[in-house]
Amino acid sequence: MDSSEPETAVPPSPVNDFAMVVATANGTGSQTANLAILRALFKMGIPVNGKNIFPSNIQGLPTWYHIRVSKDGYVARRHTSEILVAFNQVTLFEDVQNLPAGGVCIHNADWRTVPERDDVTFYGIPVNQFTRQTGAKGKLRDYIANMVFVGGLAFLLELPLQFIDESLHFHFKGRRKLVDSNMGVVQAAFDWAAENWQKRDPFRVEPMNRTEGQIMMTGNEAAGLGSVFGGATFCAWYPITPSTSIIDTLNSYLAQFRNDAETGQATYAVVQAEDELAAIGMVIGAGWAGARAMTATSGPGISLMAEFAGLGYFAEVPAVIWDVQRVGPSTGMPTRTGQGDLISTYYLGHGDTKNVILLPASVGECFEFGYRAFDLADELQTPIFVLSDLDLGMNNWMSEPFAYPAQPIKRGKVLSAEEVTREYGRYRDIDGDGIPYRTLPGNENPLAAWFARGTGHNEMAVYSERPQDWVNNMARIQRKFDTARDKVPAPVVDRVDGAEIGVIGFGTTQYAIEEARDRLAAQGAATSFMRLRALPINGDARHFIEQHDRVFVIELNRDGQLNAILQSELPDLANKLVSLAHLDGMPLTARWVVDALRKFA
Repeated sequence: MDSSEPETAVPPSPVNDFAMVVATANGTGSQTANLAILRALFKMGIPVNGKNIFPSNIQGLPTWYHIRVSKDGYVARRHTSEILVAFNQVTLFEDVQNLPAGGVCIHNADWRTVPERDDVTFYGIPVNQFTRQTGAKGKLRDYIANMVFVGGLAFLLELPLQFIDESLHFHFKGRRKLVDSNMGVVQAAFDWAAENWQKRDPFRVEPMNRTEGQIMMTGNEAAGLGSVFGGATFCAWYPITPSTSIIDTLNSYLAQFRNDAETGQATYAVVQAEDELAAIGMVIGAGWAGARAMTATSGPGISLMAEFAGLGYFAEVPAVIWDVQRVGPSTGMPTRTGQGDLISTYYLGHGDTKNVILLPASVGECFEFGYRAFDLADELQTPIFVLSDLDLGMNNWMSEPFAYPAQPIKRGKVLSAEEVTREYGRYRDIDGDGIPYRTLPGNENPLAAWFARGTGHNEMAVYSERPQDWVNNMARIQRKFDTARDKVPAPVVDRVDGAEIGVIGFGTTQYAIEEARDRLAAQGAATSFMRLRALPINGDARHFIEQHDRVFVIELNRDGQLNAILQSELPDLANKLVSLAHLDGMPLTARWVVDALRKFA
């Protein structure tokens, strides 16, 4: 089977089925233009996905925006793009070289030199002509230049300008003056292209009905909104790419919905701490006091939070920590995506520590886990980590509208003053599930008091270094962790009858894996797929692995971290597991998955 064919030549039907990349310089305002195209296609009913590949500086370095147009609904990154909008002269030659045969290049006609390729169609547009007409100066001139390519691209793709107008109306929140000023440039560029270009390529778009009733947003926005629905009242954080927009969204919605009806005063607090150490310390303190407390960070922040996270684990304090993963170690590539924090977070904290982790793969799950994480934190009395990634967190994805949480907020085993008796012991396992009962500060019963400590203690929360007390306490915490196995979101399993090969993944690898499975199935190679949505695993993972001769674990890191966890937890099945780990900072492609699986076919 030839996996490379679909992405090394022009697709057989280039209507609503191609990829394009916009090459610009960071800080030139190209995001408005990129999103205008993306949302316009979405409003036409065509399944799309946009991925911003940007540098880790403020301004000047190259940036690329990839748009996948797929009539079949695929949203994984394509290995190649058939259409290039070349508006960055620094990367022009390399960008043109990367085009497949039959590709298209829209470029600034004011440039003196443009690469030559006989198998690529070139369209030049005189950008300066349009910017001079507007009289724009400085940065505004760059913004206007980007709207020029929107008009040219709309002409080539036969994209009706009404959808661009609607997209800009959404982007500028109905401020008609801004919409009109941008649409003036778009219209002028469109008209110029219609008069001066003779279309010589097959790519175009047609209205569909595949996105009706759907929404489009980023995973970070969905996470922030879901946290509000989960009852978040306290957040401490320190800014770090790519998690900051979770807090921005949270803060925005809290300001709307968390105010006292009589006084109008805020009933929440969002604190920008001096660093991640302070942030997680505040969150653990607020969680101990009974608040639904959270923070958001990325890999370097998780490293700094280790000691306080261990305190939350051992003192059994609820908290929610979002980790929007980027590429490490060290500073690494802070604006690239990966899944390299799994092992470090699972075992975060010195000593015998294992943490509960949620693994969203869609904006819908970011919203759902936004509120479910708080319920789990309260029910299990422990920090809950939610591991998203930059691709999911910062890019725009299609989604069904979010469902209002069906269940009321779950506070877990919290005793009222009337429920506290002389037998109450903070760390006593009454129900055999490892989860003790707790009281919150302010409980009026004098027997409700207990001393929260990170040192050794017995079941009454009294300081102890007796060996048996330590053994008993750690065994109980392990029972609680085992209880979590059936409380966390279950994996999603697509079991294909007769398939000898199974695939396991988590997070955004889902989209490349699903597309790759369709390609393999079309060639007669059936596979089953299990997407883990949480750690710890339960019997579903064991059953899935037992059903297949070989199971490939696909993930975006170098060392096969999920594979290592599965092998350690299921040692008797370890010989069935094969690691297919890959990390280059880019979202996974179906082509890579197919090629990786073919090596074992």
